[in-house]
Amino acid sequence: MPKFDDKGLLSAVVVNHATRAVLMVAFMDAEALEATRATGVAHFHSRSRGKLWKKGETSGHILKVEEMLVDCDQDALVLSCTPAGPTCHTGAESCFYRVLEDDALQPVKT
Repeated sequence: MPKFDDKGLLSAVVVNHATRAVLMVAFMDAEALEATRATGVAHFHSRSRGKLWKKGETSGHILKVEEMLVDCDQDALVLSCTPAGPTCHTGAESCFYRVLEDDALQPVKT
């Protein structure tokens, strides 16, 4: 089973199941992992709110979990998901919509 750090968290990288594009990175605690496994929809631990957070609970842009991979140290996960809309709160498909060029952030060219 996954191993949580001293704060009870582990990193979760979310990728698009169809394209393998990285969509977001978040943290999960035991409650989020259990809710994700029970529902098939990604749940995370909101560090800012200090509570369980179902991705898409207000926008409807949930992440349907197709596969959950655990790394060799058991302290990080990759969630392969089918998104029901944009993943980023900005409305972007991915939270990784900028590239660092020189000393400035530029939009990712598609």
